[in-house]
Amino acid sequence: MKTILFQGDSITDAERSRELDYRTGCGYPTLVAGELGFDYPNEYRFYNRGISGNRVVDVYARIKEDIINLRPDIMSILVGVNDVWHEIRYNNGIDAEKYYNIYSVMLEEIRTALPDTKIMILEPFVLKGSATEDEWETFRAEVKKRAEKAKTAAEKYQLPFIPLQGLLDEAVRLAPPDYWLLDGVHPTSAGHELIKREWIKMFKQL
Repeated sequence: MKTILFQGDSITDAERSRELDYRTGCGYPTLVAGELGFDYPNEYRFYNRGISGNRVVDVYARIKEDIINLRPDIMSILVGVNDVWHEIRYNNGIDAEKYYNIYSVMLEEIRTALPDTKIMILEPFVLKGSATEDEWETFRAEVKKRAEKAKTAAEKYQLPFIPLQGLLDEAVRLAPPDYWLLDGVHPTSAGHELIKREWIKMFKQL
């Protein structure tokens, strides 16, 4: 049985269980697991190791326990918005250059330890909402910088990159921002479905 790992922050965490791996939360990891589990019975095992509040340095700090030791066949990483949000709220963020450097080191170590693991990089994103509107210009500009660095890191290691910001920007033409991202950061059911569809689309190209 092949294993699929979802890694990231609260967007990935989505209230997953810490004790039971099959309880993968209420977000896109569960939507992916549902579709793939139905289409390919007993072919995949799913791990969700997203942790709310994580920045790229926090994911990197967990690389041994929550990535390498799990030895996934396929994994995805979505991280970046907290690197901005924690700077705005706590003066404890990760600037864009350090974000890129840590991301690169993390990918290098994963590829060295798990050369056969297929890795997908998801683009961090943000919309105007209750959590972001007070510092909207900063949020938008800084998350964009992290998105560009995530794409650059993916290109450096020739990894698939899943763009999401543009799709969300298009989606708000159909419904308000909080229809997709509850507070400008955390997806609603529809927002998670958007991510899931892009995840599956890239998965099928691996």
